[in-house]
Amino acid sequence: MGAGGRMTEKEREKQEQLGRADVGATLQRSPTDKPPFTLGQVKKAIPPHCFQRSVIKSFSYVVHDLVIVAALLYAALVWIPTLPTVLQLGAWPLYWVVQGCVMTGVWVIAHECGHHAFSDYSLLDDMVGLVLHSWLLVPYFSWKYSHRRHHSNTGSMERDEVFVPKRKDALAWYTPYIYNNPAGRLVHIVVQLTLGWPLYLATNASGRPYPRFACHFDPYGPIYNDRERIQIFISDVGVLATSFGLFKLASAFGFWWVVRVYAVPLLIVNAWLVLITYLQHTHPALPHYDSTEWDWLRGALATMDRDYGILNRVFHNITDTHVAHHLFSTMPHYHAMEATKAIKPILGEYYQFDPTPVAKATWREAKECIYVEPTEDRKGVFWYSNKF
Repeated sequence: MGAGGRMTEKEREKQEQLGRADVGATLQRSPTDKPPFTLGQVKKAIPPHCFQRSVIKSFSYVVHDLVIVAALLYAALVWIPTLPTVLQLGAWPLYWVVQGCVMTGVWVIAHECGHHAFSDYSLLDDMVGLVLHSWLLVPYFSWKYSHRRHHSNTGSMERDEVFVPKRKDALAWYTPYIYNNPAGRLVHIVVQLTLGWPLYLATNASGRPYPRFACHFDPYGPIYNDRERIQIFISDVGVLATSFGLFKLASAFGFWWVVRVYAVPLLIVNAWLVLITYLQHTHPALPHYDSTEWDWLRGALATMDRDYGILNRVFHNITDTHVAHHLFSTMPHYHAMEATKAIKPILGEYYQFDPTPVAKATWREAKECIYVEPTEDRKGVFWYSNKF
């Protein structure tokens, strides 16, 4: 999709097709044969300047977002309390939503630091990423390393790190009762959006199976190797420092002050993070592969660009340039739109874009993408299904 929400004729046709899809309807699946192009050929289609990282430009986005965060915080502390009580009931939710969205943009910049896409200096990237992610109670290095493995193994049934789908025979007995009725499905979505991120960090929920308990805060857990352990300790210190700061603020201003000003917007950040990642990697048209079929390029292409409207810009286009991001994760976000436009003619049908409204897409994916199963002719290629 182009800047400002403009779509090509091909994307409009795809939107109409997806918009007509009901339960049981067949969406056009992504090709699963080896692509007729190489990663090098895709890279050559992108203007060389798209791979250039600018410290000044990257910091301009940090400053831009943090200035907005500060302005919203000022409004919450100074302006909202002066409003009549009735108006405050509407002003506080508005603050939470807007602040949560802007803070999600900060999260994306820290994510970019973890990919070494912020600058040409790895140490600077890690320093900025550590500060920003710690502020959002994210263990920066812990997530950086597990996320790097996600990028190295996207679409793999055995080695991917996030939203790894289950096979039908691995589902719990109660699964049909949850997903096959609207109430259960709604509860599942709410739990996923509110608890999904902390559960992933604490217990590796929705991640790949490990031989023993896996936790992003455990330096000696199975997710990390010996060279990474000291940085996991540093990540934990960063989260603990922020937690201590929040404790001191709660002691000074009260627990509910911290909840209103910081915790509720953070819950919205976590919800967006889970939802964005879920919709990028969960779609009836996206395949998964076992070890007999998987390769890096096909796995990286098994992702979905989405349209979040004005929030595409607030989220620094991580939403609608995710395919390009998976192919070239060190590319800074401010070049990703141009790169996406350049690679679409090369990718052809291998480029996946779904403009379905986010709420509708979330409900559809929760309804239709319950487990994966292979096709009769390709035992190593898995597709989502919901048939019990």
